Formats: sequence, structure tokens, C-alpha cells
Amino acid sequence: MTDVTTSAGGAPGLPSDRPDDVPASAGGAPCLPADRLAVLRARFAPVVEAIREGAVARELASGTPGDRDLPHAEVRALADAGFGRLRVPEERGGFGVTLVELANLVADLAAADSNIAHLWRGHFGYTELVLLRPDSPARDEWLQRIVDGAIVGNATSERTGTTLADISTTVAPDDSGTWRLDGRKFYSTGTLYADWIYLAADRDGERVTFAVPTGAPGVTGVDDWDGFGQRLTASGTTVFDGVAVDPAVVSAYRDAPLSHIQAFYQLYLLAVLAGIGQAVVDDAVAFVRPRTRTYIHANAAVPGEDPQVLAVLGRLSAGAFTARSLVVAAAGLLDGVVATNEPGVGVDHALLDAAENAVYQAQVEVGPRVLQAATELFEVGGASAADRTRALDRHWRNARVVASHNPAVYKERLVGEYVLHGRGPVDAWEVPRGGADAVLRAPRARRARRVPPARVSAPRTRSRLRSRETVRQRESRLSGSRSRQPAAGRLYAQPSSCNRASSMP
Repeated sequence: MTDVTTSAGGAPGLPSDRPDDVPASAGGAPCLPADRLAVLRARFAPVVEAIREGAVARELASGTPGDRDLPHAEVRALADAGFGRLRVPEERGGFGVTLVELANLVADLAAADSNIAHLWRGHFGYTELVLLRPDSPARDEWLQRIVDGAIVGNATSERTGTTLADISTTVAPDDSGTWRLDGRKFYSTGTLYADWIYLAADRDGERVTFAVPTGAPGVTGVDDWDGFGQRLTASGTTVFDGVAVDPAVVSAYRDAPLSHIQAFYQLYLLAVLAGIGQAVVDDAVAFVRPRTRTYIHANAAVPGEDPQVLAVLGRLSAGAFTARSLVVAAAGLLDGVVATNEPGVGVDHALLDAAENAVYQAQVEVGPRVLQAATELFEVGGASAADRTRALDRHWRNARVVASHNPAVYKERLVGEYVLHGRGPVDAWEVPRGGADAVLRAPRARRARRVPPARVSAPRTRSRLRSRETVRQRESRLSGSRSRQPAAGRLYAQPSSCNRASSMP
């Protein structure tokens, strides 16, 4: 990929070699002890700490798109340490972590730098899709690429049309019969750091997905993301100009089985938010601990002994703990969904409803909680806390941008529908209510297991209205299936679906 506006950027303090403290089996795959999460935290600690030390300097230098250093070296150090292969099974050379473990590790990274944690979202999303596929040479090839350190970026969204479902990027044969990709994407998070780009395009009126190498002729990445937060995620433009494509790797979106991928993408952002919440605590403690200057009306000689300052720290810490706990609980339910996957068929519909609802429940709570904490942080200090060189304002700005990906107001309504009527979020995607994402999920939901044939054969529609007959059929189906669903009102009390103790935080 031609990067027309970025420079590599240095990473002082990053060790050139990553110590591999995880022993290898005879086949070369890592042998992980029971406490896998602790071992992996120790493995990535040197890289994560180096990232943390440079976070403020990177933030202060991040203001001008196209004229700033992106953290290429830090991202590559994570890849070299094996971060990108966390979800790949151990027997294939990865670490085989659960979603609970991944959420914890992503939150740890986000506490160091939320930009760097966020930009891996497309990579892990694509990894999930590869893992769900039936065994095949193509699946094996992708797993090996990921194990070898390849990073996958994302380029599905555009600024054309009125919804996410509207795309103008096309893939079609030219006069010589070679298939060519042409179009312009935006919100291409992580792509400037990536080796491959997973994207969506139009093939003769049909939405299709596939991946292309970033180094292919005709691929150009532009550092033009100008948000007030998450400035270094490289979420700007990617241009495809006559990029040659092998038609064998192109898949129709409608053929994809029901999966947890939509819920996974939301969960990943929540893990980033939970990490920002922890960063708020860390920075508040670091600010108070050495401070000697206080107020005339203070309750103690130094802020660190002032009960009101301590109360603020206590609230911040409790909020960060709550945010991570909610993310971990939702991740545990998604682990249970993944365990039901039949390659080529899909995951369990009812369990996905429950797990996706749990992700939405967490989203309703985590975003506002972290944003409030990022504001309350300034209650522990005076005007000096607003010093620009501290960059403490970055936490609110970054959290606001992450939380804006999917407004919680919509999730509140969907959670209410589930708890009152039993209408799960999977069917909300399937029967569009005007939202763009609903159009994207529709073909996947129809292939869900345990869906009666009458619904499979129902005609597709993008109408915002549903007939009374459809509502009655839907309510009848739901009333017959509730006996096997977790109680909607008790989702928060469900234990983690992980079987191994090592998956717990």
C-alpha cells in the first residue's frame, strides 16, 4: 500500500527482541500453564509498558493529520510478540485465548494507549471470521498468516449513500477478464498499520467481502482521520484504484452463516473503554501521590490524606472495576455462543440473543461511566491538572469517540424490548427498523439454526414496517422458544460460560 502522508515514527525504549517466556511444544505451538492470562500479561508487559511511557508524547504530537508520526514501531512490536495470534488455537501456533482473556488483554493495552488497542479491532474481527469457517486450505493459509505476524486492517465503511449498507466500491472484470477493485473507503481503522485489508464491495449489485494485500498495486492509504479523539488509529481514507483481485477469494455476504461478529465488534470497543477507565484511575493516582499543594478549605495538609480526594479516587477505581467486570461477563456469554458454532451452519440463535443483549447492557453502562470518570478525574487537582502537557483531557476525548461508534440510546431500547417482550437483538437485525446495520445482518440471521422454515422462506424486505401477521408469527415463535433461553431479566447474573479457570480475570 502506498502511504502518501505518514512516516514510520520511532519508538525509543522498545526492546528489539521480545523475550519468549512461553515454552514451545514439540510441534512448535506454545504450551501454556493453567494461569494463562497471567502468563500472557507477563509476556506482553515489556511492550505494553513501553507503549504506556510514550502515550502522552504521542498524544501531544497527534494533532495534524498527514503531519504526524504514527506508532508503527509499537504496533509491530506487539505483532512480533504474538499479540495478533491470541485467538488462534494453540495447536496452530497461537495462544487459543478465550474471549474473556482477549477482553482483559485488550483492556490492559487500552489502559496504556487506547489508540493502539483500538486499531487492532479489525484484525481480531477478521480472525474471528476465519476461525468460524469450515476446515479448508484457505482457512489454513489465513491462520498461518496470522501466526506469522500478519496484521489485518478494516475498510468496509464509506461516506457515500445514507447508511453503512450503501457502498460504491466495486469489484468487476475488466476488458481482459481480470477482476479489479475500485473505490474509496473511510473509517479504515488500523489499515495504515496492516499487511492485509478486509473490505466490502459491490459485485453486480451484490455485497461481497474479501481481503487484499496493502502492498498491492493500486492500494493507497491516507492519514486524514481528524477526530478530536483516537487520533492515531489511522481511521481515515483507503483508495483502491484498479486493484487486481482473485475472484476465488470473494464471498457473498448473504452466504455467511449466523455468527457473533456484530456482538464481538461492540464488545471489543467496550474493552477499549474499560481500559480508558483504568487509565483514568492510574493517572489520578499518579497526580495525587506526589502532590503537596492543596486548598485553603481542604481537610488535610496534603491531597493524599484528604478524605474528599480519597473518595474521588475510590469512585474512579470502583467505576473502572465495574466497567471491566461488565465487559468480562458479556465476553463469557459470547464464549458460550462461539462454542455452539457449526462451521458452515452458524451459532445458536437463542444463546446469541442472550449474549448480544448482555453486550448491549454493558454498553449502556460502560460508556457513560467511563466518560463521567474522565471528567471527575479533574476533581483531584486544581488548575495544574489542566496543564496541556499532562494530556489528561485525552481520556474523555478518546472515550467519547469510542462510545460514539454505536450510540447507547439505541441499545437501551433494544435491551428494553428483550427484557419485556423477549424480542432479542438478533431478530432486531433481521427485521430492519431503518438502521443500516440491520440490512447487513439480515441474510446472516435467516440462516440461524433453530429458525422455523416459515421464517427462512419469508421474503426479504427493507421496509421499516412489519405486518401484523409477521408480528403474530414472531411472538408465537418466541413464546415457544423462551423455555430454552436464559431469563432476559437475569442476564447480569449468568456465570461465565468459560470452562477453564484460567479464563477468569
